[in-house]
Amino acid sequence: MFRQILSCAIDDNEKFLLFIKIIQMLIQNMTVITKNIQIKSKSENDIIDITHQVSKIVKESKIENGAVIVFVVGSTAAITTIEYEPGLQNDFPDMLSRLVPKDIEYAHDNTWHDGNGHSHVRASLIGPSLAIPFIEGHLTLGTWQQIVLVEMDTRPRERKIILQVIGE
Repeated sequence: MFRQILSCAIDDNEKFLLFIKIIQMLIQNMTVITKNIQIKSKSENDIIDITHQVSKIVKESKIENGAVIVFVVGSTAAITTIEYEPGLQNDFPDMLSRLVPKDIEYAHDNTWHDGNGHSHVRASLIGPSLAIPFIEGHLTLGTWQQIVLVEMDTRPRERKIILQVIGE
C-alpha cells in the first residue's frame, strides 16, 4: 500500500514528504511508556540479572507488540544479554580483563586520579543500552538469554535503568 502511495509522487521531494506523512501515521498509533528501575551493585564485575524486572514492566504496560529499550544511566556500567550462569559470570569479566586490562595507563586516571579509566573503556565497549522486541507481551529472548546489568566501576553503585516500552 505504501509503495503505491509513494509511486504517485511526482519527484523525490514529494516522495520524501509523503514518506514523512506515512511515518507520522504509523507513530500516531504507537504508545510509549517510560519506567525506571533502581539497582544496587556490589562493585566491579558484578553482573545482575534484570530480565524479570524488564519482563514485568512490559507485561504491566499492556502493550502487546513492540520493543523495550533498556538504558543504564552512567558511563561505567553496561547493559547486554548473556546466559546468566556461574561459568559465564566468571568468563565475561575475564574476557573484559584481557581486552581492557586494569594494569595499564589510562589518560582518564591521569586526569581524574580515580583509578577507573578501564571501567569507562569497558562500559563503552559493551554499551549502555539494548532494544528487545516483544510479541504478545512476551520478550523474544532465547531460552538461555537473560538481560543483565554489568557493573564496571571500582566501587558499589546505585544504578538507574530507564526502560521505554514502545509499541501498540
